[in-house]
Amino acid sequence: MMGTMEGSPRSGLSSPEAKLGMRVEDLWDIMEPQLSPTEKLNACFESIPSEPPSPRSPSSATALAAATNGVNAEFEFLGPESAASTNGNFFEALTSSDFYKNTKVRDISGSFRWAPFLALQTSNSFLTMLLLLSKYKMKSVPVVDLGEGKIENIITQSAVIHMLAECAGLQWFESWGTKRLSELGLPVMTPNHLIKVHEDEPVLQAFKLMRKKRIGGIPVIEKGSSRAVGNISLRDVQFLLTAPEIYHDYRSITAKNFLTAVRSYLEKNHENCPLVTGMITCKRDHTMKEMIQLLDSEKIHRIYVVDNDGNLEGVITLRDIISKLVHEPYGYFGDFFDGVLPLPQNSRV
Repeated sequence: MMGTMEGSPRSGLSSPEAKLGMRVEDLWDIMEPQLSPTEKLNACFESIPSEPPSPRSPSSATALAAATNGVNAEFEFLGPESAASTNGNFFEALTSSDFYKNTKVRDISGSFRWAPFLALQTSNSFLTMLLLLSKYKMKSVPVVDLGEGKIENIITQSAVIHMLAECAGLQWFESWGTKRLSELGLPVMTPNHLIKVHEDEPVLQAFKLMRKKRIGGIPVIEKGSSRAVGNISLRDVQFLLTAPEIYHDYRSITAKNFLTAVRSYLEKNHENCPLVTGMITCKRDHTMKEMIQLLDSEKIHRIYVVDNDGNLEGVITLRDIISKLVHEPYGYFGDFFDGVLPLPQNSRV
């Protein structure tokens, strides 16, 4: 399904995101006329310091998924007998295990992409931040105050998408956002290269693939066809842990039955989640503006592209959208990455 939302450039002017959009608008109006729209946007964002838009607070599910970071390895200490002995209470088994008791902060410090740490200062430009969140594959970027020695904020890909949604109606946004996905070269990945899992495969296979390929979600494909019937994201690992009826069979439950069980669990507990409303899709002739507003309103990180028969044609992520907004000028970063230490040996990324 695909929905649209209309926005006014003045309706949310009081929000930090809308104010930032207006700053881009002011700069857009004075840019050299010979610049292309893409070059104008790059120049605008390079002129604005990386004062962060209001970040989305990570949900406990996201934090849990990040902490788990590879479901298979962490579950090795739990066998079927553990589920039976604890009546499906994962956390009781987890907190009483040696794995939980002996794991130190340093053991998981390599989970950050640029380990041990890569951050922005407020003097860095908005363009720098956008490039880190797109081309350099960072899902979030800390902003630090070196003088005070503290983290001021954390900018996420979702926060940038929210900022863009708040800019609907502004000239610079409309010149880019009204383009169709196909015009912008989206989706980037062809169907045969798309990482997916079939509905009759174990759901653990989906989480293993996400960990191995460093992706946050994976489509579930109908057996014997190319139709997508659902999506499983990394955050959904929480349901292997919190829903006793799922945890009890976590080694054998299929992707299809996992989706069904999670929907039942959520409805029973009156919880809202993308898994309840179903898979959100779009087509190549939808506009970037429609995509941004839908991603923002549904609080999701990806939308699947399908044809008229529902066959999967690709996926568009938050990173894909940001990467179509800006490009990296030649030699832009210079020695920016020189102070970044290499990944530690225990890194899991």
